Amino acid sequence: MIEQILETIKHYETIIVHRHVRPDPDAYGSQGGLVSILQESYPDKKVYAVGKEEKTLHYMRRLDTIENEVYQGALVIVCDTANAERICDNRYLLGDKLIKIDHHPNEDPYGDLLWVDTSASSCSEMIYEFYLAGKEKGLKMNDVAARQLYAGIVGDTGRFLFPSTTEKTFAYAGELIEYDFSRTELFDKMYELELTTIKLNGYILQNFELQENGVASVRLTKELLEEYDAKPAEASLLVGTLGNVKGIKVWVFFIEEGDQIRVRLRSKGPVINGVAKKFKGGGHPLAAGASIYSWSEVSHVLQELNDVCADHIK
Repeated sequence: MIEQILETIKHYETIIVHRHVRPDPDAYGSQGGLVSILQESYPDKKVYAVGKEEKTLHYMRRLDTIENEVYQGALVIVCDTANAERICDNRYLLGDKLIKIDHHPNEDPYGDLLWVDTSASSCSEMIYEFYLAGKEKGLKMNDVAARQLYAGIVGDTGRFLFPSTTEKTFAYAGELIEYDFSRTELFDKMYELELTTIKLNGYILQNFELQENGVASVRLTKELLEEYDAKPAEASLLVGTLGNVKGIKVWVFFIEEGDQIRVRLRSKGPVINGVAKKFKGGGHPLAAGASIYSWSEVSHVLQELNDVCADHIK
């Protein structure tokens, strides 16, 4: 499949790369890393990274603004996006051909060509593997691409702490840091938090609820976020906070955003992406997300998580 994707890329003069809505470092890393590799490898091609920008990820790269006409006859590649409905910028439908590159369970096999590897720690890891497979056929890496891919891998592995981290992940990361970029500066950008976010983190640690089966939950309403001068995207950065608390097996953040309540799910063992699917979401077995539309639905999510934990204990 990698070879097919590479050959397809060679046949198009215009390539437009998308990723998922509400992006994280792996979304930006895989998207930006692929664009940088292709720009370095094929300077005569027009290669773009598009989508709604996320201010907290400006340190990784800025995105391109293009007109609809650019999609005519173009190849579109979507990175790190399991479901078509989560693709940021629905103009991906305007291209001539569509390629999906992803590491989530392939429950929505959209696209003309699909490369899905659920064993990969991140989509950024897959893009680096794509480069390795094609470097004898013209693909070139540069410092910008290496920095973006490394950030994506670090972000999706929780700084190499998550079970998805493999020997291959460490090997690829070791090769990427040989390029010229500052890891110290990158980590500072990735993990420094505003004082308001730190205070919100204090609220979370003091107010999360823990149930008998090891299910913990936090409710962050619009009013609470306004009180701490925090945006939903900033609150989402704190989802890992409860991972170090003894006794917690599964935890969930309910973050109010617009007319929805984002459901951020994490687990130390019980498989939770099945619960996410029941609430119009999905994701990895131990890290997933969904959406609900009223606070009355919170109890239903918690009941599902309690059932999952109870089954896990058995």
